[in-house]
Amino acid sequence: MSNRKPYVREMKRTWWKDSSFYRFYMIREATVLPLIFFTICLTFGLGSLVKGPEAWQGWLDFMANPIVIILNILALAGSLFHAFTYFNMMPQVVPIRIKGKLLDKKIIILAQWAVVAVITLFVLAIV
Repeated sequence: MSNRKPYVREMKRTWWKDSSFYRFYMIREATVLPLIFFTICLTFGLGSLVKGPEAWQGWLDFMANPIVIILNILALAGSLFHAFTYFNMMPQVVPIRIKGKLLDKKIIILAQWAVVAVITLFVLAIV
């Protein structure tokens, strides 16, 4: 056996700051943080709904807190940003061909946003 030490390249904690591609990637992935808070809030909301009117009112009071409202707005913005970037890369990941011709990227992206709009209108109509 050799007594040589293997080469281990040093990796700084800020490696992603050197490239605009990686900075954008890290920002996109960081959008999950407010969504985690939003999911936890909804889970506790369902739990308080089961516990009764007093617990439900306590949850509603918590959700009316300005800090919680700001975090929920950040979660919505992060979700929309995540959807925007996902919809924009979708034609490259899954190219759709109709009768041998590649479907225009704009049509695929607009179709996805149209589906989001229809589902949103449906949910708003129910509520």
